[in-house]
Amino acid sequence: MRTLLNSAQMRSADQFTIANKPIASIDLMEKAARAFVQCFLRDEFDTSKSVAIFCGKGNNGGDGLAIAHLLIANGYENLKIYIVNFSEKQSEDFSINLQRMEETRCKKTIINQIADLKNLKADIIIDAILGSGLNKPLAGEFEALAQAINKLNKKVYAVDVPTGFFAEGKLPKDYNGIKAYKTICFQRPKINFFFPESAMATEKYEVVDIDLDENFIQKQEADFYLLDARDIEKILQPRKLFSHKGTYGHALIIAGNSQTMGAALLSAMACLHTGAGLTTACIPQSGLTALNATLPEVMALPRDEYTRIEDPKKYQAIAIGPGLGTEADHEKLLESLIMVNQPLIIDADALNILSERTDLLDKLAANTIITPHMKEFDRLFGEHDNWWDRVQTAKVQAKKQRIVIVLKNQFTFICLPTGKVLINPTGNPAMAQGGMGDVLTGMIAGFKAQGYSTENAAILGCYIHGKAGDYLAEEQFVVAASQLAGRIPKEIKTLISK
Repeated sequence: MRTLLNSAQMRSADQFTIANKPIASIDLMEKAARAFVQCFLRDEFDTSKSVAIFCGKGNNGGDGLAIAHLLIANGYENLKIYIVNFSEKQSEDFSINLQRMEETRCKKTIINQIADLKNLKADIIIDAILGSGLNKPLAGEFEALAQAINKLNKKVYAVDVPTGFFAEGKLPKDYNGIKAYKTICFQRPKINFFFPESAMATEKYEVVDIDLDENFIQKQEADFYLLDARDIEKILQPRKLFSHKGTYGHALIIAGNSQTMGAALLSAMACLHTGAGLTTACIPQSGLTALNATLPEVMALPRDEYTRIEDPKKYQAIAIGPGLGTEADHEKLLESLIMVNQPLIIDADALNILSERTDLLDKLAANTIITPHMKEFDRLFGEHDNWWDRVQTAKVQAKKQRIVIVLKNQFTFICLPTGKVLINPTGNPAMAQGGMGDVLTGMIAGFKAQGYSTENAAILGCYIHGKAGDYLAEEQFVVAASQLAGRIPKEIKTLISK
């Protein structure tokens, strides 16, 4: 897992690298500029385009000046620098790079006030005005400049962070900073890039390595960690000779209703394809034909209003909720399972029942996994008007209840009882269709049945779920949940073979 640092910690990583590599601050800035330009040129290889680079007088502006120098060296002749002179202070590295630019023929304009910005014509704008560390909205001339740049409707590349964007912390509802097409950030993504509100500031981001000291970064105390393929490869276990269906556990999926059997089928299908040795679907009697026709490998436990799960301890994983309904008999069924004090995987309608029965929430067994989307989460834990606060609540509740909260979104937050938040980077908008949550629940149950820990079952489920969707989205505009479920074993095979 890659440790995600806040702005202050990233500055400490800069300083540690400068002191211990050792490398001069100006040379580290040059390295960052080279990494930015390499990334930029992959996108913008037409050097006949005109470029305007806006540079503040701090180190972000110093980066911008170094970038300008390198772009000129790479053939960008129609380039102009705008020095944003809204502050008397300027960093030492900015001053050094400004002197270097004086030795070139590059055109420069000093902006002392917004009125100085006239007749700007450029195909591309590079934003190097203000870096990370901002903790209040833009005001005065900075706000006016950001709005003027936005009104140009040009493609904007931001250096490390868009001007006006908070790298971490609660994002304001009315973002008034620069709206970037792409942010090219250094060494680590900003924590707030993973929150939906960041879409107001940047359409996409890319991280470039500038050779900061990784050992220092990884040792920092942090709340947020980013999953990657190496984590999954370490967790996944290959199947061994002489293993059999009993080796890989028995999962029970309690799901579906007369009008929502699809949810049960998708969840059971995902559990099956994830590798549970045995999968049983506890479904209404009316769904038996559909189950037998679609998933003959899955056993059935017909459900009626008097159903109780006999000997739940015989199942290595129990998932409940997809398409279940919130009727009184389902409430009683959920309550009876919670009273056994056995970890569960709880989703969808079972979460809606919990939101009405908060007394049951406090009785959940340790290591239970709940998988709410935004609305389900707010019904459980109260309304939130922003994602930062929502994730903070999830952190607190996961620790308090000793459970794992899988808070679903474009980037899913896996909140652990330790207080750590793991961010899953896989998945894409093509997966924005009904049934995806049902598949994820089945996958987590399938991994849990095989003996993976609660934490690892959640990690594997989220990452591989998104990874399968990413593969399918390469050639499809939308991805259906049933297609994704079918892709699961191939994705696992790919990861486990590395």
